[in-house]
Amino acid sequence: MLIEILVLLGFGCLSGVTTVLFGFGGGFVTVPVVYAFALAEPDHALGAMHVAVATSTAVMVVNAGSATLMQLRTGRLRRDYLWPLVAFIGLGAVLGSFAATVADESVLRWLFVAYLALTIADSLARKGFVSRRDDIRPRALGGLTATAGGTGIGAVASFLGVGGSVLTVPLMRRKGLPMADAAALANPLSLPVAVIGTAVYAFAATGTASDNGHLGYIDLVAAGALLCGSLPTIAVTRRVVGRIPDRAHAIAYLALLAAALIAIVVW
Repeated sequence: MLIEILVLLGFGCLSGVTTVLFGFGGGFVTVPVVYAFALAEPDHALGAMHVAVATSTAVMVVNAGSATLMQLRTGRLRRDYLWPLVAFIGLGAVLGSFAATVADESVLRWLFVAYLALTIADSLARKGFVSRRDDIRPRALGGLTATAGGTGIGAVASFLGVGGSVLTVPLMRRKGLPMADAAALANPLSLPVAVIGTAVYAFAATGTASDNGHLGYIDLVAAGALLCGSLPTIAVTRRVVGRIPDRAHAIAYLALLAAALIAIVVW
């Protein structure tokens, strides 16, 4: 048990870094590691992916909330990109969370794999993600993007427990935003997914307050260990935001997605 806690603390530190630098909130880090540990628990092995997704959303509430407060002080959160997109993401999150609770375990896992692979391929193929011209002026979000796009982002993100940054960051890059600003916006845009998903998953499995350290599908011990690692790291990592070259920041984002893809396939 001690080794598991130490491993979770380490991955919690990594999730703190990814929350600030990439707006992940921890989803791509926490889902694979919690999935691996859940497989080893006899009571939860059959629902391991559900436990991983649920625990990820719970961690994301705190991580994304903390990072959002920090980003408010930097002035990187632009209201014209947040509203009404965040409201429609919340609507989609309701649909995706309920769908995930009844989805087949293997379907949930392989959709997560496909989601990662398609995102990496699209970001590499599409101009403007890895390299951004300095003279490009950011473009506003269209009505269809904010409404239908926001609903789709919320549904997919809550279904897979990844917060939505893997969709919102490429979206903001296509609109011409620097990587630091795109990652900053991903945190508040992930909050409705995290809050709604956590509420649904908390009562989806048992409806009781506690079940061997679980609240519904949420592994409380794993979530606590991850947060003990992530919160101090968020406070430290915020000092380097904006100092990383834009191209290197974008490449690092894709590299982390590739690492998560490999991890979930291997496990």
